Amino acid sequence: FSAEQEAQALRKAMKGFGTDEDAIIEILTKLNVSQRQQVLITYKSTIGRDLINDLKSELSGNFERVIIGMMTPTTLYDVHELRRAMKGAGTDEGCLIEILASRTNEEIRRINENYKHQYGCTLEEDIVSDTSSVFRRVLVSLATGNRDERMYVDEALAHQDAQCLYEAGEKKWGTDEVQFLTILCTRNRSHLLRVFDAYRGIANKDITESIKSEMSGDLEDALLAVVKCMRNKPAYFAERLYKSMKGLGTDDNTLIRVMVSRSEIDMLDIRREFLTMYGKSLHSFIKGDCSGDYRKVLLRLCGG
Repeated sequence: FSAEQEAQALRKAMKGFGTDEDAIIEILTKLNVSQRQQVLITYKSTIGRDLINDLKSELSGNFERVIIGMMTPTTLYDVHELRRAMKGAGTDEGCLIEILASRTNEEIRRINENYKHQYGCTLEEDIVSDTSSVFRRVLVSLATGNRDERMYVDEALAHQDAQCLYEAGEKKWGTDEVQFLTILCTRNRSHLLRVFDAYRGIANKDITESIKSEMSGDLEDALLAVVKCMRNKPAYFAERLYKSMKGLGTDDNTLIRVMVSRSEIDMLDIRREFLTMYGKSLHSFIKGDCSGDYRKVLLRLCGG
């Protein structure tokens, strides 16, 4: 890998009349995030121009959004997406839920630092001003990045938690949502998987069914996302991708964000889950749903 070679090749693809989109896709999809950052710096030092600005002036639409996303450091990309979700027209609750429910404590910690640095206010302040009620409380809890990340399971506590969830939902008239928040947003993964098993024994139904019948709207979506991420994160993202493409029209925000943010983390696992869950490959789904350079770059991120 030579950052200088790649920088020169990118400049060549954009210089003169017309842009060589295929070359840009080819160059950027074979590099990883940290290599792209090196190219960014080298481009400026050897060519004296800003690569992001050049790309923005040559590309457009969803294709441009994917390429700029790929050129953005991982944490910063999450930060930009969270900000867009709150500061655009209306709130993109799905984006807030997806990022905050799926990132690790360490990732959340870095997001918080960068967010404050970028925008001069905290992520929590923006969440509080942009959302309301128990949904807001779930997001604030997740945004602290304070989940127990040990592997330890306390059998007695797991049964107690399962009983608490049952009594907070199915068993009573009305729902004590805060009880759900406390258990689902703070306990470690191994513990929660045990809680879900115990819950099935007590309630005779899966925890997700109870959440669906007891909650609604954004709160329901947020708690379901937490449960799904605990059970199987790649399957959660496979479902996000499927829903972004199925039916009429495409939810490009979600499609782009998941493809860009997971491409180097668990894309192979997501592809495997997608095939298992929907009987069609992610590759064929993207192929049927997108077109042009946008389709080409997403297929490269998808791989295979």
